[in-house]
Amino acid sequence: MTLHRLAALALAAAPLTMLASAGGCEEKKPTPTTSADDHGHDHNTDDHGHDHSADDHGHDHNAGASHPAPTAGGPGHGGSVIALGEQTIGAFNAKATRDQGEIVAGKDAPIDVTVMPAPGSTAKVAAVRFWIGTEDAKGSVKARAEVENPTDPSRWHTHAEVPSPLPAESRLWVEIEDDKGATTVSSFDLKV
Repeated sequence: MTLHRLAALALAAAPLTMLASAGGCEEKKPTPTTSADDHGHDHNTDDHGHDHSADDHGHDHNAGASHPAPTAGGPGHGGSVIALGEQTIGAFNAKATRDQGEIVAGKDAPIDVTVMPAPGSTAKVAAVRFWIGTEDAKGSVKARAEVENPTDPSRWHTHAEVPSPLPAESRLWVEIEDDKGATTVSSFDLKV
């Protein structure tokens, strides 16, 4: 084969190679971090380990895209959401939801938590982290949530990794860090 013919074949194959590599978003699992503060809290700077430009759940986390407001029975990632409850966590009121479906060990669970200052509080949210499992987070990965839609800055979203094996009595744990660095943790029943 001539050098010109090899070059022509390589040029012809290049677009096919690019298409094959861009064919889908491979979800990456969140990676644990060794960074922890004096209280043993994980300050993972990564959120949940996959590219948000277009993830495998069929929605675009960029370009102003967002989930509809989470309400029991309302739309989530293409389906209904399950209300997990409301409670006060430190200086904040929190309302948690998850997408309807099974909680499966080794998979992830799309979670939304709406965080508002409690009445009379002037605290501001600095970070929100979620994990599924036990309070000590043993075997779990803490995922840093993000505000998915700038027009709804109180709603924090991430895909929390479900540990494998899934401990008995696992719950959704929510850690809220305020603008002064104080963190408070509480949990919600996963309603499985």
